[in-house]
Amino acid sequence: MDIGMLWFDNDQKASIPSKVEKAARYYQKKYGKNPNLCYVHPKMVKGDKVRKSGSKKSSDPGSLKIGKVLVLKNEKILPDHFWIGISTAEDPIS
Repeated sequence: MDIGMLWFDNDQKASIPSKVEKAARYYQKKYGKNPNLCYVHPKMVKGDKVRKSGSKKSSDPGSLKIGKVLVLKNEKILPDHFWIGISTAEDPIS
């Protein structure tokens, strides 16, 4: 993803899926396109439900798909932040 929207959500009561869904709805409303990729900090996800961004296999059982948005771990993203947008050819889901 070359360009995306950085979304901040530190609501401790909300789940990761609800936060990603909220960010995706806002992205669609603002930009008129549905996002399909979201990067989060690894500490935001318990266990191995989300795969690392370096993995090339999109059918990885450790991946987390929320609606049409694939969520990947990325250590460069700060906790409580979501980098959401549309994948490019270099992304693991392309």
